[in-house]
Amino acid sequence: MTVVKEIILQLFFALIPFLAFNVYYRDKPRNFSTRFVIVTSMICLFFSMTFGASAVSGYFYDIRYIILFFGLLFGGLKAGLLLLPEFVLYRLYLGGDGTWIAMLILLVTFPISLLLYKWYRSIDKKWMVTLSAGAVFSIVPIGFVYWHNPESIENHIWFHVLAIPVQNFVGSWLLIWLFQKAAADKDMFIRYVQTEKVEVISQVAASLVHEVRNPLTAVKGFLTLIRESRLDQEKVNRYIDICISEMERTEYILSEYLAISKPLTDLQEATDLAHQLRITVEVMRPYANMNNVALELEAPPEAVPILANPEKIKQILVNLIKNAIEACYAVSDGKVTLDLRTEGAKAILTIEDNGIGMTEDQVERLGSVFFSTKSRGTGLGLSFSYQAIQGMGGTITLKSVHRAGTRFTITLPLYEPEPFGNGSGVPADGLS
Repeated sequence: MTVVKEIILQLFFALIPFLAFNVYYRDKPRNFSTRFVIVTSMICLFFSMTFGASAVSGYFYDIRYIILFFGLLFGGLKAGLLLLPEFVLYRLYLGGDGTWIAMLILLVTFPISLLLYKWYRSIDKKWMVTLSAGAVFSIVPIGFVYWHNPESIENHIWFHVLAIPVQNFVGSWLLIWLFQKAAADKDMFIRYVQTEKVEVISQVAASLVHEVRNPLTAVKGFLTLIRESRLDQEKVNRYIDICISEMERTEYILSEYLAISKPLTDLQEATDLAHQLRITVEVMRPYANMNNVALELEAPPEAVPILANPEKIKQILVNLIKNAIEACYAVSDGKVTLDLRTEGAKAILTIEDNGIGMTEDQVERLGSVFFSTKSRGTGLGLSFSYQAIQGMGGTITLKSVHRAGTRFTITLPLYEPEPFGNGSGVPADGLS
């Protein structure tokens, strides 16, 4: 029974990289790094060797060779070479009759790991490499132990023939295949989010064409009037001021549109939610006008500081406002209302439309990956918004009545700046 507990513990250690990946990278717009693989592998290797199963005094059975292979697979040769000193030094520290046998096993298994690594990168059926790793890292250690001490194998035949292979096969599946599946799913999610973002930006860009064309037409008309008419200097100055005002407004809209198009990062800083909301509404207003939807905003004149990523906030607002506008397609007097207020230590933003609404089943599934109420939608825009808001310590709830409208409520904690500023020496976005 003790051996069973030790093996179960080894399998739990095999889950460390997978669990750490899902916790650390869940809300991040990128996949794992080599440093992450090295750190998690070192932690996993330490615990695995510390609590190794042992049926014979001086011999420790764990998943150390699989961990080395894992580090090599996902962290490259750099990770593999960094794990080797930890393996050797810690095994020497543990001591026992099997120390030099462990070193011989390492001399054989590490080159095999390099061959499996090359095979893994060139084959589509990754599971075959995972199974092969489980087999190799079971057979080689048992073979060396049998060569050195046959009686230890014969006296504990079931432990070596059944328990160790099960530990290594299941351990390799948990450590390698499960992590690879999570990383692949993350890659797919990132690609879909980027694709949906490009689609949103392209749709908004179509409406911006009309918004930019209007001031350009006005500027062209005023310049033509100035050239062809004999006007006094006062009128000329007034027309020039109007032209400058129209061009500044066009420049403002385009600059904010480009800001929304920027790649997302993990950086969080003190951000004025009211300011971000106003500029996003201005960017989305042409899209609302193109769809004959009124866009109304109520926000306090003072700053509403939150700790967030400005680009993420803009992307969330664009996603939600765009969805609200499109929900009004079947309504003659479509309207989207945004209301921002503060209550205690929280900022509360509601986005409400009088569109088609949703059924109870649609409400329950909203925010799930690949679920959308649109025929060609992926649902990743809302899924990204839900995850991003949760990553900022906030919540998002919704209330919807079929054929009557939908209201999203976003709650985010207010940011209380440090007494001596934000520590960077640079004014935070929207708060300078």
